[in-house]
Amino acid sequence: MVRRAALFLLWCLAAGAAPAAECRLALVLAIDVSSSVDDGEDRLQRGGLAAALIAPEVQRAFLAGNLPVALAAYEWSGRYNQSLLLDWRLIEGPGDLLVAAEAIGLSKRSHNDFPTAMGYALGFGANLLRRAPACLFRTLDMAGDGENNEGFRPAEAYAAFPFAGVVVNGLVINGADFEGEVELIEFYRSEVLRGPGAFLEVADGFEDYERAMRRKLERELSPRAIGALPEGRRAPG
Repeated sequence: MVRRAALFLLWCLAAGAAPAAECRLALVLAIDVSSSVDDGEDRLQRGGLAAALIAPEVQRAFLAGNLPVALAAYEWSGRYNQSLLLDWRLIEGPGDLLVAAEAIGLSKRSHNDFPTAMGYALGFGANLLRRAPACLFRTLDMAGDGENNEGFRPAEAYAAFPFAGVVVNGLVINGADFEGEVELIEFYRSEVLRGPGAFLEVADGFEDYERAMRRKLERELSPRAIGALPEGRRAPG
């Protein structure tokens, strides 16, 4: 009996020593600025993401629960062409979302003539998550309008970079014909989505980007989407 009480006391001390989480979710948003995205499409994408962040339903999703969400965003294209748009910020109220939306909406495109190096983009996101605040869950969002066509593929990125415990969701921007759309969706489902509860959202062109982003943010900020499925399974897109 004494031994059992001592073990229980040690467990309590160990639990008390564990660092408390600062946030419930560390969320990284990655937008595609490769050469397949023209200037008008980039403005729709950047403005659509900014508008989605301050939509009432998205604000409610961000601010639900007892812990805040940590948010960061970057743009990506070629092997060494990733630029931070928003460094880590705790979203603790509508004002924080407004600041994040303005930073993204007013940002200027850094590159426009490089191919789609998704493996490198995923590696950048993994390293960004490594210095995120201490959160209960971590999610990386990859949005794009094309398949990887430069450098290593997503599977190699997942093997080489720190992706343990990270969920990767996707947002496909359909700007091609039906055959191209099917191939791109299959690429995201088979090679990009990763982790428990991972899912895919599809935008019908860049004009539909804001709606698709609102829907995706609502879904992934909900407790069920944050991580309910066993490791290795993927939710249908």
